[in-house]
Amino acid sequence: MGAARGRGVGGVGGGREAEAAEVAAEAEAAGAARMAKSFEENGPRAPAAQGSLSGTRESLAPGPDAAAADELSSLGSDSETNGFAERRIDKFGFIVGSQGAESPLEEVPLEVLRQRESKWLDMLNNWDKWMAKKHKKIRLRCQKGIPPSLRGRAWQYLSGGKVKLQQNPGKFDELDMSPGDPKWLDVIERDLHRQFPFHEMFVSRGGHGQQDLFRVLKAYTLYRPEEGYCQAQAPIAAVLLMHMPAEQAFWCLVQICEKYLPGYYSEKLEAIQLDGEILFSLLQKVSPVAHKHLSQQKIDPLLYMTEWFMCAFSRTLPWSSVLRVWDMFFCEGVKIIFRVGLVLLKQALGSPEKVRGCQGQYETIERLRSLNPKVMQEAFLVQEVVELPVTERQIEREHLIQLRRWQETRGELQCPSPPRLHGAKAILEAEPGPRPSLQPSPSIRLPLDAPLSGSKGKSKASKQVQKEPREPARESGQRDQPPAASQAKAAAAAGDASPPQDMPVQDPAPQDPQGSAPRDSAHHRSRESLTSQESEDTYL
Repeated sequence: MGAARGRGVGGVGGGREAEAAEVAAEAEAAGAARMAKSFEENGPRAPAAQGSLSGTRESLAPGPDAAAADELSSLGSDSETNGFAERRIDKFGFIVGSQGAESPLEEVPLEVLRQRESKWLDMLNNWDKWMAKKHKKIRLRCQKGIPPSLRGRAWQYLSGGKVKLQQNPGKFDELDMSPGDPKWLDVIERDLHRQFPFHEMFVSRGGHGQQDLFRVLKAYTLYRPEEGYCQAQAPIAAVLLMHMPAEQAFWCLVQICEKYLPGYYSEKLEAIQLDGEILFSLLQKVSPVAHKHLSQQKIDPLLYMTEWFMCAFSRTLPWSSVLRVWDMFFCEGVKIIFRVGLVLLKQALGSPEKVRGCQGQYETIERLRSLNPKVMQEAFLVQEVVELPVTERQIEREHLIQLRRWQETRGELQCPSPPRLHGAKAILEAEPGPRPSLQPSPSIRLPLDAPLSGSKGKSKASKQVQKEPREPARESGQRDQPPAASQAKAAAAAGDASPPQDMPVQDPAPQDPQGSAPRDSAHHRSRESLTSQESEDTYL
């Protein structure tokens, strides 16, 4: 079963895996031809590492000849290692002219980009406050697009992956050093070269991108051994690795699998089947024409939506659109995935004119596989997704309906999944991050004998008490005056509450070294309470 799940997207994606294998084989052959041509023109180059990735971290380390290979090689990136040195790389890291590369893009003006970066930095540095009071503003800024320089950090905050990392220090390193299950390691290794083969991180077999991808996927099989590995997790992890290190990518992958899309990658794939029925039911309200056509053709939703949903459209849309969809997905949850799917179905089959060219199942499936590029264009798609009125409540209501039908026809779910959380706010409420304690921690520490900050009268009284011993006694009676009487007189002169008139004057007692301790401790306690109050006001 593990191998079956590893070969295709759950084994329900039709013939796409065979096509993907052919494309990968053609790409590999083309890469070999280019490398041979480069060899003839420029002389020999250092070969890439060809060791197996199975096993522990040590097996991924360069061999004893790595130093010599580095000296012989003048190559920089993994793309150069496979003979793509003469190719240009676009701003997303894809080789220009390949499948993933895009033609002209809508560039954001530099001034606008810098302003957005400043706003996002402020949000990320005060994340809890923004999430608690200004979540709608975060959502609007995610819809506009996260600045590329901060996208990886923002995804970690939105998904709760940063909180997971703080709660589990050293967990990824522990999983990374573990040997892993050979059953999953073999399947993962065979899938590595299929993930974005024209991106500079993953173009080289055994390159740093494939190594990190292997580490992340292996760590997940150890973290959730009951789920193991599903092929659709590989492109999800690869997209994360394009924006953050392996450890952070691992915890974001955990959040996607457990909070955003729970049950999608389990053994029976029951959650994705339920969501297929939910999508089809929502389509009836969004586009009755498309719903009627798919019903007449008896096309199961799994035939067209499995790869969309399980890979979060990372294998379907142009790359700029993928990033914009993921920005909204991390903020608002799975409803963004449903909205994108509904928009694509509506634009492909939402009118009688569009349906006339799809008379059979084959033509309909091909229409959904080769979507109009204008429909997938970034600005158009994002606007349609934002305006589509599909809410979390509608999705959950349909989920209950489809779950009841499932139980009536097929019985109970064999792999029940936990309830999914719709977006960053729900995740933060379910798993709040560590908050600083309200322990008194004054930034300025005063000595024990320093006066408290109070009224002017009190400060004058303290100064008068300090000056009294220095002033020369004019009368002999003042020399024999007890300290308590002098302090009382000073307090009365300062405007404090005067002592009772009938208070007896005590004879001066011998000074006890421990006698000042109660007074000092009370003085210390009053300062601590004041400092604690100030600290609490500052936090609030």
